[in-house]
Amino acid sequence: MRQRHALIPTLRETPSDAEAASHQLLLRAGFIRQLAAGIYTYLPLGRKVLRKLEAIVREEMDHTQAQEILMPAMQPAELWHESGRHSVYGPELIRFQDRNSREFTLGPTHEEVVTSLIRDEINSYRKLPVIVYQIQSKFRDERRPRFGLLRGREFVMKDAYSFDTSWEGVDQAYQAMYSAYHRIFDRCGLKFRAVEADAGAIGGEGGTHEFMALTDIGEDTIVTCESCGYAANLERAVSRMPAEGFNGSDPLNHLDRLDIERIATPHMKTIDQLVHFLNVSADQLIKTLIYIADGQPVAVCVRGDHEVNETKLKNFLNADSLELADADTVARATGAPSGYIGPMQLSIALYVDQEAARMDSAITGANLTGFHLRHVRPGRDFTLEHTADLRNVEEGDLCIHCESSLKLTRGIEIGHIFKLGTKYSEPLKASFVDAEGKEQPILMGCYGIGISRLLSAVVEQSHDAFGIVWPFSISPFHVHIVPVSVQDMTQMQLAESLYAQLGQLGADVLLDDREERPGVKLKDADLIGIPIRIVVGKKAGEGLIEWKERGEAEVLVLTSEEAIELITLKLRGAVN
Repeated sequence: MRQRHALIPTLRETPSDAEAASHQLLLRAGFIRQLAAGIYTYLPLGRKVLRKLEAIVREEMDHTQAQEILMPAMQPAELWHESGRHSVYGPELIRFQDRNSREFTLGPTHEEVVTSLIRDEINSYRKLPVIVYQIQSKFRDERRPRFGLLRGREFVMKDAYSFDTSWEGVDQAYQAMYSAYHRIFDRCGLKFRAVEADAGAIGGEGGTHEFMALTDIGEDTIVTCESCGYAANLERAVSRMPAEGFNGSDPLNHLDRLDIERIATPHMKTIDQLVHFLNVSADQLIKTLIYIADGQPVAVCVRGDHEVNETKLKNFLNADSLELADADTVARATGAPSGYIGPMQLSIALYVDQEAARMDSAITGANLTGFHLRHVRPGRDFTLEHTADLRNVEEGDLCIHCESSLKLTRGIEIGHIFKLGTKYSEPLKASFVDAEGKEQPILMGCYGIGISRLLSAVVEQSHDAFGIVWPFSISPFHVHIVPVSVQDMTQMQLAESLYAQLGQLGADVLLDDREERPGVKLKDADLIGIPIRIVVGKKAGEGLIEWKERGEAEVLVLTSEEAIELITLKLRGAVN
């Protein structure tokens, strides 16, 4: 590709609304342009990277014997009603009607469509197992699109689906995809972890893993143990319970004799305010929060230094929807304002985190404006009928497996694999006849990779102060040839010769034939981030060039033949 007429509109200034480094750099380097919030056009450079990512994914999917299909993005709403997800999925599901008033959705995912396809095409155990996949645009009406391609309303995704007659078959397909995902992300040059995760809106009956690219900008928190390798998304992570009697150094019979004491706490509504006002630590408090679960208010108690894990709570309640109650709802449900709610004498269901339940004594809200209670004892003063692990794991908690300290890091979800079981096959009546002639529901798995997210995740991990640093495997071009002066015939002859020879070897080459100052060309080269830069300058008459690898400080002076030999080795994967 010759750069003179290439659509690579680089920007000198960082767009003011771009927060993440990947968003800033993909805009500045001319890979993407925004059409509307969360909706982007992929310019030629961006599309080339997407195609290389797709090629890696296709190779690894084909290696698992998965077969590629392409399903419609426009889906009949009745399929979503059949599965029960039309109302559950929420406002992210884009709904519309055609001219005949028939309801449709734009597919955020394709479980319903693929299940109906297999239902109509396969009815015997002899035709199973089957794995199909597609690479296609998906649509979700995100409330707050942000970070460029990391959270958009239209995005490119690979979704695969396995169909089996037994759980052993599901496990085999799951493990095949688990291994394939490791190969894919390794080939993309990513630093990542596979972590235990919550199934979320996809659901399912078996295990699920998320693949997380490690980066500070990530919206997900990953809990890891460096000793035994345990890793889980914060939504799913668990830790070992501490020793008995968390805050009870006094004998229990002494605590039993302590009467509840009401203490004035004017204008003290937060944990931090109470800690300073009462001169206590946060782990001596119990905070009570009011949630709305499937339209009904519920109260949840956690220790003052802990946070409610809303995913754990939602799963424990088996609720389809869960949100924090607003101030008016809190007042109606408890008779008191937020900040003064406590677990005693509530008229709504009370759910208590297991560590709050084990406290010997605590300070709680008094359900009265301006007051809290001291010496409140879980089990004696409020019910522990509904107790479970309902809190977020925190840095330093003990690992559930080996008792080492847990560590919290940030990550971007780039892939997710699920064992679905019969979650979709039963409601959509996708079944097969087994060897005994009995009809059985098909067992399913599903496996997704955010292709466009991969593009951003790589840039988040691989950039510096000057621009993007692309891995060789997915860079839009392998080599960037930069003649210092296009007016110098000797320089251009050598540059053109290299361009032709490298093209014949199968290398993707960008030749900067623009009439620009050398400084502009070199800044653009760093910004775009192509792995190998060859500068053709004053020593062109001697057949010498300057070789520099993106991200490295060293500049080598090589003959053109040596440069071609090195690039040949890189194309063969013989050197990094």
